[in-house]
Amino acid sequence: MANSASISADIAGRYAQALFDLVKDSGGIDALSAQIDALAQAYDSSADLRDMTVSPLYDRQQQEAAIGALASKMSLSPELSNTLRLLARNRRLFTLPQFVAKLRGLIADARGEVTADVVSAAALSDDQKARLAETLAAKSGKKVKLNARVDETLIGGMIVKLGSQMIDSSIKSKLASLQNVMKEVG
Repeated sequence: MANSASISADIAGRYAQALFDLVKDSGGIDALSAQIDALAQAYDSSADLRDMTVSPLYDRQQQEAAIGALASKMSLSPELSNTLRLLARNRRLFTLPQFVAKLRGLIADARGEVTADVVSAAALSDDQKARLAETLAAKSGKKVKLNARVDETLIGGMIVKLGSQMIDSSIKSKLASLQNVMKEVG
């Protein structure tokens, strides 16, 4: 299973790199970034789109037509639209999440940014996000872009992942740690 994930990442990486190089030469990185964010949001919010990208029931033409219609509806750039169609034509749409992740990484590197994944028990206010990004920027020495989401099972606190570092200050993890300590005593 890990091998197939690696193969998917390799495939997605080649398409993402080609698209990035094409867009970088024309100076459209900012527009590509916004379009990739919109595409990721559409993918995350649509079970039908996720199903269409991985289901063997849809043939190449159906996938290409569907992804073309989506690209047109979302007003995606011709470069991104053509790349998505090429993914469909080559039966590679199943790599879409890895494709988006790789493109985000390439864009962030080009901008000198790093992305921090933040999972909190409650939605963070704009002020809290700004202060957290500022603190993380001081720690990393790079501009920090937050990828924030809410997980109410954390009870309180947050989990912050910046590169290979992870800070877990959630109440859920503290309770789990306390439970482990209590098991060791008894």
